[in-house]
Amino acid sequence: MSPSAEGNVPVSPGGFVEFAAWQNVWDQLGVAEAPRALHAELIRRYSEPHRAYHTLRHLTECLELRQRFRTPCSRPAEVELALWFHDAIYEPTRHDNEERSAKWLDEVAHDCGLGDETRRRLRDLVMVTRHDAAPMSLDQAVLVDTDLAILGAPPGRFDEYDHQIRQEYQHVPAFLYRRKRRQVLQGFLDRDRIYATAPCFEAFERQARVNLLRAIDLLT
Repeated sequence: MSPSAEGNVPVSPGGFVEFAAWQNVWDQLGVAEAPRALHAELIRRYSEPHRAYHTLRHLTECLELRQRFRTPCSRPAEVELALWFHDAIYEPTRHDNEERSAKWLDEVAHDCGLGDETRRRLRDLVMVTRHDAAPMSLDQAVLVDTDLAILGAPPGRFDEYDHQIRQEYQHVPAFLYRRKRRQVLQGFLDRDRIYATAPCFEAFERQARVNLLRAIDLLT
């Protein structure tokens, strides 16, 4: 388990990432004592200065969306815990952030006494946020749709997100960034459906395609 944060912990931007919400997830998983130091460490991680988009705001937006839609899934507490960890480790210069985040969650789940099958599902939930393969379960689809909701945000918020991603990858030369970013965005646009679950499809699909087309055009 990662060491606890030292010093002051940044104030969270909303109740969705407060300790009470964290405790509630662990209660649903049958763990009476939620790891308090781990909560503080996650808040610190999501507040790292090199992050522009993958921040507490993104985590809060994901958790808020889950509460707003409440799309039925098999194991909602596992989906929510995976959301807490899906960007727990984020370094734009590396390509193994999901693997490292999944490994951290697996260590935490083991320390908290969760079973092997639960740990496997949690690892798979974090790994599906690589967005390089289709979700293999309803829970994975719910998690992926939640993470990708930003693509269907109103134009102003989408543009802000797009700018924040460029900030995180400012180390990449402009010509290379434009090429790679076009490939990523076109990959989402080429899907038959960006969103697998009905609530997210209805809420975000049309706007996501408008946003993606405009962003790709600006990168050309």
